[in-house]
Amino acid sequence: MTLIILNDIINIIKENMCGVILNMPIEVVPDWMVNLEDEDIIFMKKFLMASGSLKEIARQYDVTYPTVRLRLDKLIQKIQISDDISNEPYVALIKRLAVNDKLDFNTAKILISEYKKMGVNVK
Repeated sequence: MTLIILNDIINIIKENMCGVILNMPIEVVPDWMVNLEDEDIIFMKKFLMASGSLKEIARQYDVTYPTVRLRLDKLIQKIQISDDISNEPYVALIKRLAVNDKLDFNTAKILISEYKKMGVNVK
């Protein structure tokens, strides 16, 4: 699964080396990339160009290794949320907001819990 995702990313980057990826028509962008921010795409490109070296990415961003690891973990969460088609659109939105630090996790849990109480079958 990860290899397929990395191959998709590499192909998109190769086809769009001049930064055009940020302005690609929505129908060309894979579903799992649609909700990523421009900074996430740039991070993925740098990560790939550094052959996946978190140490190198930390040097490029002038941050610590744990900071880069946390950023990568959040990016993975965003992709997983997009890939999880079993989620209700509302729940997926709440999860995206929480992962993007637009909503705290406790509030997200409450919103999802209250949504479930409304009788909606949610994972």
